[in-house]
Amino acid sequence: MSNPTTRVLALLELLQIHGNASGSELAQMLGVDGRTLRRYIATLEEIGIPLTAERGRHGGYRLVSGYKLPPMMFTNEETLAISLGLLAARSLSVGEVSTAVASAQAKLERVMPQKLKQQLRALGDSVTLDLVPTEAPDSVTLATLAAATQNRCRTVFDYTGGSSNGNAEGKESTTRREFDPYGLVFRRGRWYAVGHCHLRADLRTFRLDRMQQLRRLEVPFQRPQDFDAAAYLTSSFASMDSGIEVELLLHTDLANASAVLGDELGLLTPKGDAVLWRAHTGCLNWFAAQLVRLPFTFEILTPSDLRAELRRQAERLLAISTA
Repeated sequence: MSNPTTRVLALLELLQIHGNASGSELAQMLGVDGRTLRRYIATLEEIGIPLTAERGRHGGYRLVSGYKLPPMMFTNEETLAISLGLLAARSLSVGEVSTAVASAQAKLERVMPQKLKQQLRALGDSVTLDLVPTEAPDSVTLATLAAATQNRCRTVFDYTGGSSNGNAEGKESTTRREFDPYGLVFRRGRWYAVGHCHLRADLRTFRLDRMQQLRRLEVPFQRPQDFDAAAYLTSSFASMDSGIEVELLLHTDLANASAVLGDELGLLTPKGDAVLWRAHTGCLNWFAAQLVRLPFTFEILTPSDLRAELRRQAERLLAISTA
């Protein structure tokens, strides 16, 4: 709680909770000295919060008897923004966020005028945000990474992901990563962390739902000036230029394709009533094995070698099933 404004607001909260508290008690709870506390008291008085101070053994600071903070006054546009923000948070499916959203809404309603309270409830009951369903990251993982990003602290975690470099069976592998998080991005139903991976000694993107045993290291790092995590994520997905270029036409919609494939295997763009998938791979054998798992039909546009590889795998599976 290093921000003075945060401490002033915390002081107001303490006075509301405790009713009467001595200067030393308040200073201890806030982690400041007596002189700083008196400055915070003066700040509250300057913004119109009525306080009384009594000397003596049972003295202390308290809010004037009967004083209550006025209800929060929001415009219709602000109420809409708050409501949609809560709905979006609930739709992200992060840990126990639904419970937290309900708690936040209840707190807002307690201090809102009746008319705005009704508007907030009406929006919550009538509006549904149909976001792409996906496996959500643990809320602790998200919070830890967000704090590490803000405070420029290195992290370490175990990361599980598929290998496209010669892994013919498409098996997943787990590696330990030390990582400097530059930013977090929510894209098409998934959370991504973008930053410097010390194992690869380069910029990398990681999915939060594939991280385990994440912890923060007290090792500071310098983030590149004006780094845009969202822009980097977009460009990295669009310019995967290593290996063989492949193009497929997926007979599904963009939301379903994104839910199944994510972004990290290539670029998905709508094309009529289908989706064009552009990707690169270092191993057609591995890529064909991934295609077998797709829950929708598709057409291979390029390369022709991928069609041949998929045909070989299909013949092998057919032979196994009829043996």
